[in-house]
Amino acid sequence: MDPYKNRPSSAFNSHIWTTNSGAPIWNNNSSLTVGSRGPILLEDYHLVEKLANFDRERIPERVVHARGASAKGFFEVTHDISHLTCADFLRAPGVQTPLIVRFSTVIHERGSPETLRDPRGFAVKFYTREGNFDLVGNNFPVFFVRDGLKFPDMVHALKPNPKSHIQENWRILDFFSHHPESLHMFSFLFDDVGIPQDYRHMDGFGVNTYTLISKAGKPHYVKFHWKASCGEKCLLDEEAIRVGGSNHSHATQDLYDSIAAGNYPEWKLYIQTMDPEHEDRFDFDPLDVTKIWPEDVLPLQPVGRMVLNKNIDNFFAENEQLAFCPAIVVPGIYYSDDKLLQTRIFSYADSQRHRLGPNYLQIPANAPKCAHHNNHHEGFMNFMHRDEEVNYFPSRFDPVRHAERVPIPPRSLDGKREKCIIEKENNFKQPGERYRSWASDRQERFLRRWVDALSEPRVTHEIRSIWISYWSQADRSLGQKIASHLNLKPSI
Repeated sequence: MDPYKNRPSSAFNSHIWTTNSGAPIWNNNSSLTVGSRGPILLEDYHLVEKLANFDRERIPERVVHARGASAKGFFEVTHDISHLTCADFLRAPGVQTPLIVRFSTVIHERGSPETLRDPRGFAVKFYTREGNFDLVGNNFPVFFVRDGLKFPDMVHALKPNPKSHIQENWRILDFFSHHPESLHMFSFLFDDVGIPQDYRHMDGFGVNTYTLISKAGKPHYVKFHWKASCGEKCLLDEEAIRVGGSNHSHATQDLYDSIAAGNYPEWKLYIQTMDPEHEDRFDFDPLDVTKIWPEDVLPLQPVGRMVLNKNIDNFFAENEQLAFCPAIVVPGIYYSDDKLLQTRIFSYADSQRHRLGPNYLQIPANAPKCAHHNNHHEGFMNFMHRDEEVNYFPSRFDPVRHAERVPIPPRSLDGKREKCIIEKENNFKQPGERYRSWASDRQERFLRRWVDALSEPRVTHEIRSIWISYWSQADRSLGQKIASHLNLKPSI
């Protein structure tokens, strides 16, 4: 018997999807949830295995957000929202909380230019009196996919070809042709804002929907928005080539030099809130990360300001070892059933444990600044000195006790186990509205970028036709223009 006959090889793939153990997968598109849009179940072994394998693909560079720059500062509350949340660091105007921020490019390697067309990460770690709060987002308010089960596939498509190590449009357009919900994200990425001028002139968004909870236990869905005080600015394609050709670290240098010169970057924090009882009033699912909440219906509410007034002391210690996780929240802020957020809760911490070890939260940049206590100990890279004899709970020899109970969303859950797409997809309305809001020259640049991408030789006629169909459904004239430039006929 040949012991290598069935060895793992991409040349001997099964004709169906399977787990690592060979079990067949009948649905590789949707996570297992309670009802069609309830929280994700931990028993979804396929999801956990897929994310766990994905999180360990790179050693030691981050799988995504590898290129980044960090700075320190503070957050100051300017408006009272204590009626919405019992979070201590938001308790009253004037309260200040130290923080650290990491800006990043998403897809490209650690040494890549900062002028590439790519989303930008915008991650803030608040060192509050009740522990850390990690608000992890991007410079766009929406995302490519709505279910985290598709995240590893999405990143694989966006990353370089595994054979040639070249990022190629045909792979990206092929993958996303199966996911029309990505149109909204592409309306940002292929727009002028797709290349920020630098990090100081860039807005940020929490992207996911969280929940604010008042002291009385009343929940409100919340979206977080960071608005740059010096305005949002971007580089057009020709400018990006010029800037990137002379300095591939221009955004990092701009951030560092500005702070060193006393020109401290500042952002205003705004929130949008929604009563969960009102979520059915919209023609989209409010927990769908491919959608924005209309500001004329749910206006921006000011909360505070963030000022970055200190450069990091060491790049490795406070940038490379800096680790964020959307699961790290404080009392008064909780998750929602946002499918992407639910998977990020697991995946980010799992990725950090792989990249930095199980004790990554002992690293100074990641450690809470308040007193903390638990019985986690030993393990790889543990450097906390412990001289106690009791490392279990409860014990009559250790006076540690439970903290005061904090409210969490009270909604009851009822539904059958399902793997399915949400009901209100509505993939084309918001991208079309965004396109029509632009001046004609901005529309023309957007059109040209899509024509260039779809003109790549390995993009098939079928894929071109699908994208023309998608953009025609978003805006008929845009679809017709793309088809005309490609000498194709729009399908609708």
